Amino acid sequence: MGTTQLETVPEPKYWHLKTVLSEALDSDFAVGEILPNERELAARFGVARATLRQALEQLELEGRLQRRRGVGTTVAPPRVGVSVGTEQHDWPGTAGDTWQAADCAVGAPPLSVARLFDGQPLDEVHTVRRIRTTHGQPVAAELLYVPASSVPDLTSIDAPSGPARARSVLRELQRLALEGQDRAVELGSARADDAKELDRLPGAPVLVVTTRYFSLGRTVAVSVATYRADTCRLTFGDSGDVQISHDGHRQAS
Repeated sequence: MGTTQLETVPEPKYWHLKTVLSEALDSDFAVGEILPNERELAARFGVARATLRQALEQLELEGRLQRRRGVGTTVAPPRVGVSVGTEQHDWPGTAGDTWQAADCAVGAPPLSVARLFDGQPLDEVHTVRRIRTTHGQPVAAELLYVPASSVPDLTSIDAPSGPARARSVLRELQRLALEGQDRAVELGSARADDAKELDRLPGAPVLVVTTRYFSLGRTVAVSVATYRADTCRLTFGDSGDVQISHDGHRQAS
């Protein structure tokens, strides 16, 4: 990246600098590469560090850069597509699934999740925790809630917890005939556990994708996936259906 004269540009200096930096990210840097420090960048472009910070902050908002604790400012990977169409009919864990099973626990789900099971008894629910990564960085964390009644043969499996147990729950769930699913997407704020999982600060913007899976004429599983808003984008199917809710804001679960 060479020094660029910005004084004659009519638009704000930081905005023009953002454009110049964006072009340099495409041509001069690889995904994950650490940028030079602010002092060096400001000197190269002949701008004040305050102007440089404004440009870097804008690029971070647009998902081009990531500020990682203990690392510095790095080039962000391409955004991950989050499909919100209704055309997909696959169970979690099937072929082509990019999520990695991390753990499994048994207990009652949050009340907000329990409501999605339409009053079904939820004495025992398997909560599968999964992580999605791209270029070695976490971009999403998921909690998949599966009532014991949805996987009645699971008791014969020895693994009590951990990734092996999580994979066992997924395999048992896939034995059911998937009749359909619905999905809702909301903007939220990362809670402490989400932030730690996704290498973000608490309160960082996230996309919360809630999916209900239907089989046997009822809801048999609910997924609550929290995506980093700076690394993900929504993709829509051919139907283009978008439903707008006026229920207010919610936080990431």
